[in-house]
Amino acid sequence: MEVVRDRPGQRWKVGVSQKKVYTQDLEVGMFVSDLDKPWHRTPFPIQGFHIRSQDDIRALISHCRWVMIDVAEGRDSLEYDQAGAPSFARRASRKIKPQDLIKLPPIQVKKPVRHQAKRSLKRELRASGPLLRSAEDAIRKVAGSLRNDMVPDLRPVARVARRMTSSVIRNPDALLWLARVRQQDDYTYQHSLKTAVWALVLGRHLGLDESLLNTLATGCLLAHVGKAELPREVVFNEYQLDAGQFEEFRTYVDRGVRRLEEAGVSRGVIAVVRGHRERHNGSGFPAGVRGDRIPLLAKIAGLVDYYESLIAPREGYQPLSPAQAVSQLFELRNVEFQEDLVEQFIQSVGIYPIGTLVQLTNGQRGVVVSHSPKRRLMPKVMLMTDIDQQPLKAARMVNLATCNEGRLVSDSLRVEGCLPNDTDGLDPSRYDVTGAESRWNLRRLIGA
Repeated sequence: MEVVRDRPGQRWKVGVSQKKVYTQDLEVGMFVSDLDKPWHRTPFPIQGFHIRSQDDIRALISHCRWVMIDVAEGRDSLEYDQAGAPSFARRASRKIKPQDLIKLPPIQVKKPVRHQAKRSLKRELRASGPLLRSAEDAIRKVAGSLRNDMVPDLRPVARVARRMTSSVIRNPDALLWLARVRQQDDYTYQHSLKTAVWALVLGRHLGLDESLLNTLATGCLLAHVGKAELPREVVFNEYQLDAGQFEEFRTYVDRGVRRLEEAGVSRGVIAVVRGHRERHNGSGFPAGVRGDRIPLLAKIAGLVDYYESLIAPREGYQPLSPAQAVSQLFELRNVEFQEDLVEQFIQSVGIYPIGTLVQLTNGQRGVVVSHSPKRRLMPKVMLMTDIDQQPLKAARMVNLATCNEGRLVSDSLRVEGCLPNDTDGLDPSRYDVTGAESRWNLRRLIGA
């Protein structure tokens, strides 16, 4: 049987074929690849998932008469493991057993705040343009102090976390857009920065107040500072380490906590740093705690840290698309991450988050600029090419949710797939997100 691998980190396909199955005949363990109706008209947050319980079957029965299943999806995990794929990708590919699931009551935020957008996207982009560079500089200085065995000055990190929080409260899309279209620099610093942005967007969606959001952002910015004390080859080869090297790698959390405690960081921030690698089922580190013993802010930090590790380009690893990364999170709900937190994250950022490069079914290419929680597969896209994939002189907007009203599914314009961030001819920073050539040049704002 031929084994084909599209890209590192993606599932291996082993003679996969589809089969039509009526929902009353479904069984736990089957992989649902298509429905008898459009996915966006159902509550299922992703296109394609394993059936893990009778609750999943009941939900499918209530919405569909039949589904398509991939008949080989449940049998390819051995080949996938033997292929040497990154450990975080292998975990999500294995078949989840019902006894692996850990269910907790839904997360309840005390006195949730319903944040209202107070600025337009364009105004907030202007106001927050230089913020990412300031954040990266602040993280670099902390890491430099630790490498030189000095007590770091954490005041710049606290200031930039407050500014990031204020920006996301005013408009949750601006900072996410800036972080997604900004050119990659050093992976470690960019990872901490983007993790903080994802966390703020999710925290805002959950209704966390400004004080908690500040703590969350600061914790995410500082979560990886302990890596400054590790050998470079251990830090930059996290997914190719042997057992001894991985044991050394795991120490970065305790190292960071110790140094931050010495610097007088608040207990709330320390809790985020200490808990961001713990997992819902107890498989994380450094303490292996599980379930409700992991603080909420640390749960948020851990989920977004994992998600960013899946989609971020880095040397020696081809990242997953956002849609593929969401699929992995969905498979890991109530295993490594609490179910309702996964679902809330998907609602807050969408299947195709802001800044995702996509190709539509008519051949045009563009970048996602917003999404609707109710129409997860139908985002608003800034088109940058024509149907022959030639660059447009001026970008234009298309709202897939509204442009398809009244159309048959077979005739609708949809996202065909995600594209790599470095796809030739696609540079969102050239354009104003209102759809015209940028006169104020986004590159200057983001310091690229």
